[in-house]
Amino acid sequence: MDFNLTDEQELLVESINEFVARNFTEEKIAEWYAAGGVPDELTKAYLDAGFGLMGIPEEYGGVPCDNVTLGVLTEALFHATGCMTPFVSNTLAMFDIAEFGNADQIAMCMESYLSNGKPIFSLAISESCAGSDNMAMASVTRKQEDGTYILSGTKTWVTMGEYYPYVLAVAKDEDPDRGNPSMSMWLFPKDTPGVSTAPLHKIGQTIMPFCEMYFDDVVLTEDMRVGAEGAGFMNLMKNFEMERSLIAAQSIGLAQAAMDDAAAYASERICFNKPISSFQLIQLKLAEMETVLQNARNMMYKTLWKLDNGMSVQIDSALLKRYTAMNCTWVASEALQMYAGLGYTTETRMGRIWEDCRGNELAGGTDEVMVYIAGRQLAKKYKK
Repeated sequence: MDFNLTDEQELLVESINEFVARNFTEEKIAEWYAAGGVPDELTKAYLDAGFGLMGIPEEYGGVPCDNVTLGVLTEALFHATGCMTPFVSNTLAMFDIAEFGNADQIAMCMESYLSNGKPIFSLAISESCAGSDNMAMASVTRKQEDGTYILSGTKTWVTMGEYYPYVLAVAKDEDPDRGNPSMSMWLFPKDTPGVSTAPLHKIGQTIMPFCEMYFDDVVLTEDMRVGAEGAGFMNLMKNFEMERSLIAAQSIGLAQAAMDDAAAYASERICFNKPISSFQLIQLKLAEMETVLQNARNMMYKTLWKLDNGMSVQIDSALLKRYTAMNCTWVASEALQMYAGLGYTTETRMGRIWEDCRGNELAGGTDEVMVYIAGRQLAKKYKK
């Protein structure tokens, strides 16, 4: 069992650190969070550096790599920046279209992505009553006599939905009844008549805004369908395990950044004539925070290694997502606590990191749903 990074992965981490040192400052990050996005030139620079191509099939202009390396990339990026960025999500969106789209759809999306580093579409999946409970989805398409389809429904938490020119939406086929498992994916312009949006205001991760999206009798055509008819739900499920693993990598990177700052501050902050790092309670905090980070990191790379080797990670990815999201939020909270009143101001990045980590307890499936997914399978695994 080898825990070392390969030479290529070590070089990747160095390159990420250099990229961040050139392009990120705390002042810039604060501006981007306030503005609700990063500059277009930064997104393009990330792509031009090669990071935004990693994991995309070579035939579409990408750079093939294994899942462990994508985890290394993601953790390193979020550790070095100490903030959310849209770049990994942008690449994940391209994974979906490369896997499920037809030749024309892939060509259109990749041409745009390779020109600016941004996906041409937002993902419209969740609904107010159908986030984790996909079978409760109410958005529906109904085929018309002329061969077109009418899409009706509402989506929520659509990241960058107000900004990207296309939408990749999932809707029930013909009947919204929860007993109907047939769903399809559709790619269509956001300016199609009947599509509208309204902003939603997050308490964290504001660098990546989301919105509600309304479909009022939107006319779709068969060439807008992505993947096979009725296969939308299975397509959704296929990449969830990878998505959850990379959300874990994000949280680990953010929590490590908080740990870096708080542990260094503990040696600098003088209280009762000595550094607070000399007090046993602070030492306990540091020991427990480091334990979480090491456990989370080991779980994450094991899960990604299993994915690379074609092994089932249904249990692993759910346990990883729950443990990492919950406990990295706790690490960020303890880091804030070590700064005391200063941590509760914007003079440090602790509050921002805590808010961003807290959001990852919801993204890709809540902590509670991860218990549901893993718990059912664990009961089967250990049944005698």
